[in-house]
Amino acid sequence: MNQADSKIPEGPIAEKWTNYKAHQKLVNPANKRRLDIIVVGTGLAGASAASSLAEMGFNVLNFCIQDSPRRAHSIAAQGGINAAKNYQNDGDSVYRLFYDTVKGGDYRAREANVYRLAEVSNNIIDQCVAQGVPFAREYGGLLANRSFGGAQVSRTFYAKGQTGQQLLLGAYSSLNRQIQLGKVKSYNRYEMHDVVMIDGRARGIIAKNLVTGKFERFAAHAVVIATGGYGNAYFLSTNAMGCNCSAAMACYRKGAYFANPAYVQIHPTCIPVHGDKQSKLTLMSESLRNDGRIWVPKKLEDAQKLQAGEIRGSQIPEEDRDYYLERRYPAFGNLVPRDVASRAAKERCDKGFGVNNTGLAVFLDFSDAINRLGKDAVAQRYGNLFDMYEEITDVSPYDEPMMIFPAIHYTMGGIWVDYELQTSLKGLFAIGECNFSDHGANRLGASALMQGLADGYFVLPYTIQNYLSDQITVPRFSTDTKEFDEAEAKCIAAQEKLLKTNGKRSVDSIHKELGHVMWEYVGMARNEEGLKIALQRLKEIRKEFETNLYVPGTAEGMNVELDKAFRLNDFITMGELIAYDALNRNESCGGHFREEYQTEEGEAKRDDANYFYVSCWDYQGSDEKAPELIKEPLHYEAIKVQTRNYKS
Repeated sequence: MNQADSKIPEGPIAEKWTNYKAHQKLVNPANKRRLDIIVVGTGLAGASAASSLAEMGFNVLNFCIQDSPRRAHSIAAQGGINAAKNYQNDGDSVYRLFYDTVKGGDYRAREANVYRLAEVSNNIIDQCVAQGVPFAREYGGLLANRSFGGAQVSRTFYAKGQTGQQLLLGAYSSLNRQIQLGKVKSYNRYEMHDVVMIDGRARGIIAKNLVTGKFERFAAHAVVIATGGYGNAYFLSTNAMGCNCSAAMACYRKGAYFANPAYVQIHPTCIPVHGDKQSKLTLMSESLRNDGRIWVPKKLEDAQKLQAGEIRGSQIPEEDRDYYLERRYPAFGNLVPRDVASRAAKERCDKGFGVNNTGLAVFLDFSDAINRLGKDAVAQRYGNLFDMYEEITDVSPYDEPMMIFPAIHYTMGGIWVDYELQTSLKGLFAIGECNFSDHGANRLGASALMQGLADGYFVLPYTIQNYLSDQITVPRFSTDTKEFDEAEAKCIAAQEKLLKTNGKRSVDSIHKELGHVMWEYVGMARNEEGLKIALQRLKEIRKEFETNLYVPGTAEGMNVELDKAFRLNDFITMGELIAYDALNRNESCGGHFREEYQTEEGEAKRDDANYFYVSCWDYQGSDEKAPELIKEPLHYEAIKVQTRNYKS
């Protein structure tokens, strides 16, 4: 008997303790854990899922393309995370969060999934506080809240302008604990290239060691993909340059349906493009719209002077400013959803009222908030965001209004999953941004962190057990099988083809060309003619990629250009998928805006009679073939489907 056992008293308690220990030995043998799970991705969804699954007794293999999970793109989420705590006593509730999310998604989300998300939202805050996440607090010590677009209540919890980073550090600390306990094995600088199917089930992956350049095999009882979205198909986006859709495309090519790819979010508050040498765009948090007011000049001559650099925004008097969101949407004002705010900015700039030298920018002004609250109070809320803006533009937002313009940000489409987050392939699960399930045609601000942590902490660890319940007797898999042989051989052949092309175009030059086509024809506004042009141009870009690409270096060791070439091939396929879906959906809804389908006031015009479904695209065995459309009808029981109204 060890020292701990010696402290257990005699009698009924001792008997229960003995029975408990015997039970633990039965269900969790000391010599080894029985079930292995691969988790690909270490953002909030991946890190939270890996740590939770390990805590529940599974062996977890966790893969990360960065040198550390702390570098995952979740750190870039600035503004906050939603939860229906109703701390402000302003009428919030689980149902209201559910309703706002469905409405914000323009009634194109699965109702049941969204309600579950709203239900677990409060648990997320409790979990993160327990981890030590330093949420902002009111003077009395209670957690602070602020408003975000698409809601008329304050339900967004935040840590200044670095909420994603703080949440990821909390999840990373939990993950590190499981790594130290030996329950999680972490593979940093590894990228998934293929999913291995054995007897119709996902049983492992082929991953490339990005340092050695070698392909390696990993087997498990189930595979979880948590690799984010596909916004970088547009080249310029707010995503980190390493963000890609390759893992999702590998699943798609193996037969996993890809759902709603046309739903791409344009974020309204990004620093405008300033030249053709940029590799990415910088996001200014949506939280700035709490106190910042968006405007353009009322007079066209004032806009022309701003474009010529003859005057500054602060020199235009109040009576000559058009606060167009407040004018058009009086009930929500500057807090309308992102798709609405983005289209309104584009409309003003298209009419010639843009305020920078390209004419593609509007003002986000804090002069009113500074006068009302004081500079110190504004700095306390947004200081690091203001500093970031000044570092990039050399303009202080305390003195001059910010310049912003919409840019590609988040992708609501993704791998199709059922209610238990399992894809159309048995044993393959998708969580976070890389699935389609929760946001419909448009995501509300501060809901990405909510979905990632909900999936990782409170949904997947329980639903995956339904799949694994009959797997406890299945022994560990060997990677020395024909399925692993074939998958690795395919990856090696694809790599050799890229290296042997030996053309004249760099990866980035072709990717930029792809981005121009995507933004021009499949961007903020789309039409049938433009989408057909895009599909034709994308086929030409694919041919250029296959015949005229130049990848320097060899397959041995680290080769960043080779890694980017793999990803570009997937971005081209992803771009075609977006265009196919956008061409099929003859309506406007959320982030998908077809110019032929709009109201007299320029708002999105849905067609619920013909397009009230999830578009599921099935791969047909070749990137050259058009995918096949499968429709999943949507069913609403708790919410009445109606036209969105943010004016009253």
